[in-house]
Amino acid sequence: MNHADAGAFAITLFHAVTNAHIMHLQTRSYAQHKALQKFYEQIGDYADTFVESYQGKYGIIDNYPDEFDLMLDPLPYLENLRGFVQDNREHLPKDTELQNTVDDILNLIDSTVYKLKFLS
Repeated sequence: MNHADAGAFAITLFHAVTNAHIMHLQTRSYAQHKALQKFYEQIGDYADTFVESYQGKYGIIDNYPDEFDLMLDPLPYLENLRGFVQDNREHLPKDTELQNTVDDILNLIDSTVYKLKFLS
């Protein structure tokens, strides 16, 4: 199993916590503030669930990428994150428990995009 793909996937989700939290603190829109708060409070748990399940089956991920890109525009960021998750799920194990967590991640992204587009 290629731990590099799982590590890149996980670190992107962990970075999403930080990015969303910063955007949450910088927005002047109450609706964006609340939508981003819910997102950053949940995405880290999904990332943690994915990594723990993956490592329980395939071993410890010991090589996470060390780059971080700060993003400040919530809607394009989340749309790009959705694309990243969709594109990279093909490189992850096909175990249903892992793919179900990926589905949960996509659900969270999609519901947050909805809130940012239509409730702001």
